Amino acid sequence: MNPRILVAEDDAKQASLIRVYLEREGNEVHLVSNGRAAIDHARMHRPDLIVLDLMMPLVDGLDVCRVLRAESQVPILLLTARTTEEDVLLGLDLGADDYMTKPYSPRELAARVRALLRRSRVTSGGAASLPGAVGGDDMVIDPHRFEVRIAGEAVPLTAKEFAILQVLALEPGRVFTRREIIERAFSAEEGVLERTVDVHVVNLRRKLEADGRRRRFVETVYGRGYRLSVRHVSVPQP
Repeated sequence: MNPRILVAEDDAKQASLIRVYLEREGNEVHLVSNGRAAIDHARMHRPDLIVLDLMMPLVDGLDVCRVLRAESQVPILLLTARTTEEDVLLGLDLGADDYMTKPYSPRELAARVRALLRRSRVTSGGAASLPGAVGGDDMVIDPHRFEVRIAGEAVPLTAKEFAILQVLALEPGRVFTRREIIERAFSAEEGVLERTVDVHVVNLRRKLEADGRRRRFVETVYGRGYRLSVRHVSVPQP
């Protein structure tokens, strides 16, 4: 089945251009022109990915992101004409996986969509960067199932959060710089801010340490970057 993509964009010309490029990639594309329609369509049809403009009528794009992220882990790519870093980071903090600022290249947008879809697919082919499940008594990361469990309980992550955790799990205990994380988890994307990594890590920690968990799975090494704690995660021997 072809991936189903919802494009929420009130500019009809931009929406049509996005549709052309995404349909060339073999996607099934549906267009809506306001935030309320975006929420209703996502709830009814459960798309595989959402391209969401921030400046939407009826319901603001940030509110759409907030509502949909509370209900599902569908990948969300934000489109924004706002140029301040705070606006972009607010969208990421609400759970968006990625963003692009206008004007943008439709070809790059298609590449970003490909990358997000690739990371969100639950297939063994998308797990080549890890030989198998990584796990310890506290956490299990299974890249083949796109699944993270802590004490046997599933932890819902966005595609980007899982991608970052997957990078850190390559070598638990090793410090990855923000630039290394960008190169590995945002490989098809350009212009990603190091601050963007920080926002995703904050969201990742919030989920991993929810429900009173006191363990710090992702540690900050100040002036260097981030690492996955070896106290709670182990890599199986080949």
